[in-house]
Amino acid sequence: MTKATITFKEAFAQKIERMIQSNPKFVYLDADLMNCLGTNAYAQKYPKQVINCGIAEANMVGVAAGMCIRGFQPLLHSFAPFASRRCFDQVYMSAGYSQNDICILGSDGGICGALNGGTHQSYEDIALYRSLPQSHVFDFCDVEQLRLLPEIMRLKGVKYIRFYRKAGSPVYTEDSSLHIGKASVLREGDDVCIVSAGILVEEAIKAADILADKGICATVLDMFTVKPLDTETLLHYAKRCKYVLTAENHSIHGGLYTAVCAFLSSAYPCYVDALAVQDRYGEVGSFAYLKETMGLTAAHIVDRTIAGLSRKAAL
Repeated sequence: MTKATITFKEAFAQKIERMIQSNPKFVYLDADLMNCLGTNAYAQKYPKQVINCGIAEANMVGVAAGMCIRGFQPLLHSFAPFASRRCFDQVYMSAGYSQNDICILGSDGGICGALNGGTHQSYEDIALYRSLPQSHVFDFCDVEQLRLLPEIMRLKGVKYIRFYRKAGSPVYTEDSSLHIGKASVLREGDDVCIVSAGILVEEAIKAADILADKGICATVLDMFTVKPLDTETLLHYAKRCKYVLTAENHSIHGGLYTAVCAFLSSAYPCYVDALAVQDRYGEVGSFAYLKETMGLTAAHIVDRTIAGLSRKAAL
C-alpha cells in the first residue's frame, strides 16, 4: 500500500499494533468505534491491552485514569465531539487535575463529521483542550505525523490529538523532519504567512501555489502543535511577511487564531486575519459541501489573502 492511498485509520491501526507489541504497559481504549479505525481485531488478539469501553466516553476517561494510577499508559479514542465536550469534566477532574497523563484521540473534528451532522461536528474541541492547564494539543494533517505518537504519549499532562480518518493528499515523506512543538515550514515567501493546521494545511499549500501564479509569495506553516505554540517560528515569519493569516477547521473562537493573536498582540503587534468557522453550529452535508459552506477552501484562502494585502497596504 503506497503512502498516497493509505488512509489515516489504516496507518493508525498499524501504529497501534506496533505500540502494543513493544510496550506491555500500553493500553488502547475505544468508545465502540474500533471498526471506524480498523482496530476491531485487536480486542481479541490483545485482550489485556485493547478495551472497548462502549458508548460511554466519560466512563472511558475514568477507566484510563485508574489505569494511569496503576502504571499503565492509556490511549483513548472517540469521535472528536465525544472525545472533548461530552467527557470534558471527567478529563479535567480525573486526568488533568489529578495529574494522570492520558492521551486522547479525537477523530473527524470540525467539518470532517460531514453527513453525521452537527451533533458529530466539533468546532470547539481544540478550544476546550487548550484551556486545560498543562495540556498539549495537536491537529494532524498527514499519516507521517503518527510517528510522533509514542513521543507524545511520554509527555506529562493531558494530550489531545485531532485527525481526519480518511486520506488527504500527502504532505510529508518518510524523510520529513517532524518535531513536537515546532511548526513545519512548507512554503516560504515574504507577502503573507499562512498559519494552518489539520485539513487546512492541504488547502493552504494549494492556495500558495495559486498565489505564486499571481505574483504573491506565501509562507505556509503547519502549526500541528497548537499548544504549546511554536512562537519562535511564528514570530520570525510575522516579522518577515506583510501580514498573517490563520486557516483552521475550527471555530474562530479559542483555536489556532486565538492562540496566534494572543502571542503576537504582545510580542509583535501586527495585522492578523483568520479563515475559520464563524460563530455557528454544524449541519448535515458532504465534506465538499461543508468545506465550501464554511469557507475553508484554497480559493477562500486566496481571496482572503488578496483582500488582506489590499487592506494592509491601505493602513
